[in-house]
Amino acid sequence: EVQLVESGGGLVQPGGSLRLSCAASGYTYDKGYRTWFRQAPGKAREGHATIYFRSGSTYYADSVKGRFTISQDSAVNYVYLQMNDLKPEDSGRYYCAQDTSTRSVSDLFSPLNYNGWGQGTQVTVSS
Repeated sequence: EVQLVESGGGLVQPGGSLRLSCAASGYTYDKGYRTWFRQAPGKAREGHATIYFRSGSTYYADSVKGRFTISQDSAVNYVYLQMNDLKPEDSGRYYCAQDTSTRSVSDLFSPLNYNGWGQGTQVTVSS
């Protein structure tokens, strides 16, 4: 069972940047992937970016392409989300989740059946 902890959220003006971090323990990098989700109050979690540990392949939701970058540092078991050109609609609580099951690209961004979740970190984009 993997344990995940997110950090790096905060208050930022539109057009600004933040870098989120997801630390993990209890998991090896032999197989699997990690996805960043955003959840607004009263709404479902929406996937934004995924990285596969072994290949380094990445996938992005259309709403964040060209603005967000997901990366990893396997030596310390961290995954990052660099967020640039932030917009008010990017606000919400950001979670990372991890799994090893085979999925279609579209299903990577569904929160269903991920085995591990962090507690989330709040991001607010406002002037």
